Amino acid sequence: MKPYPLCLVLLAAAQLWAADDLGQLIFSDDFERVESQDQVDEPGKGWGTNSKSRAKGHKQVDLREGAMFIYLHPEANHAVSVTQPAEFTDGSVRLRFRLDHTLDSLGLNFADLQCKEVHAGHLFAARISPKQVVFQDLKTGNMRLDIREARQAKQKLSEEQQAAIKGKEKAVLHPLSIGEWHDLTVTVSGEELTVVIDGKEVGRHSSPGITHPTKRLLRLSVPRNAVVDDVQIWRKK
Repeated sequence: MKPYPLCLVLLAAAQLWAADDLGQLIFSDDFERVESQDQVDEPGKGWGTNSKSRAKGHKQVDLREGAMFIYLHPEANHAVSVTQPAEFTDGSVRLRFRLDHTLDSLGLNFADLQCKEVHAGHLFAARISPKQVVFQDLKTGNMRLDIREARQAKQKLSEEQQAAIKGKEKAVLHPLSIGEWHDLTVTVSGEELTVVIDGKEVGRHSSPGITHPTKRLLRLSVPRNAVVDDVQIWRKK
């Protein structure tokens, strides 16, 4: 059994009381299972990882202590991406997370691989670090194909491209305690993305890319280390 601080127990009770407001629960995982081996990623329950393509197959996701430990392997050439299919228009993702170092961070990246106008289906993201939360509209900003391709080629962006990326990212200062569990809720409603940590709203951001009609994939993006538990995905519509 995992220890739960009293504040999180009370918060969980409040969340259950308000669950009807979130819509339909379409996925949940408490990671209370044991892997059959310890050589490669085996998160189970529909989770996928990029360790084979980005870390030469080295293990980067480990289930232990009833949680999912995500850590970047020294030979990886990209942040760890742990994926879960989840289709909705408006909805919420809830989870508990822990960052054990000041350099750690956790990104919730929403994607649609059927959307070919952006790189790798990137739509938008909320990225949480010990110092701040960053909101990103990737679909109409930095991951729009022509913008990304120009930057990859180190070409100067056109006036239209420069205008397109303005206002597509927002950072909100929000210090977090290191080595402690935190409760996170990320909600998508129309063109608005809202982040709530430990029951308090940190901030929200409105941008056209967030309105993409179908979010099909949740990516947990970890450039260093993070621990995740009790993931829930809710569909409002």
